[in-house]
Amino acid sequence: MRPILLLLLFAALLPGQWKKLPPAPNLKATPGKTADGKPDLSGIWTQDNTRAFLDLTSDMKPADVPYRPAAKALVDARRDGTKDEPDANCLPQGVPKINNAPAPFKIVQTPNLIVVVHEAFNLWRQIHLDGRELVDDPNPTWLGWSKGRWEGDTLVVDTRGFNGKAWLDHAGNPASDALHVTERFRRTSIGKLELEITIDDPKMYTRPWMAKTSFHLLPDTEVMEFICLENEKDQKHMAN
Repeated sequence: MRPILLLLLFAALLPGQWKKLPPAPNLKATPGKTADGKPDLSGIWTQDNTRAFLDLTSDMKPADVPYRPAAKALVDARRDGTKDEPDANCLPQGVPKINNAPAPFKIVQTPNLIVVVHEAFNLWRQIHLDGRELVDDPNPTWLGWSKGRWEGDTLVVDTRGFNGKAWLDHAGNPASDALHVTERFRRTSIGKLELEITIDDPKMYTRPWMAKTSFHLLPDTEVMEFICLENEKDQKHMAN
């Protein structure tokens, strides 16, 4: 079994570092709106379970995952045990893996920009809502380049421009530089956030496919500093 370095690191949240916090909200209440009338997604969120982090295809039958032959061979090799997982080597988690990691993230929302601050690796994403379009040949990055739009109460986020080095999940489902991720965020109550993920990567899969996950609000904590290499002792125990 491959070491689960990150699961151990993220197994429990540290207690909050603040006193005189605002009163806890009613988590079952209807979510509010921002000043510009959009659904308010702001807050600190963590995953309801680790299924999507461990294997984004966990709700699919194995035969229904549309691997291309090279992708299937790659994920099979990774399941056998490897020390090549990027985040096990303190490299960034990509999209959508970082959302599903067992560490919280904070959504900071403005009318033209949403910033997602991840505790994992102290990474952050920008989701632009000002109508800009990505160039045809963007500088490739681990987290890609994201633009968003509102469809009713759902935030739809399109992300492209990946470097092809990240894994989709801990199981090693692969992605290439052709990856296009579409995320649909919907806050169904004060305390609940649902996410639908569509993976479209023609180099790795024969067709787009979808996964779902969900998160709950953490009203009484904060994202913490995360320094991956500090006191790191796991890599020497990893399988070759």
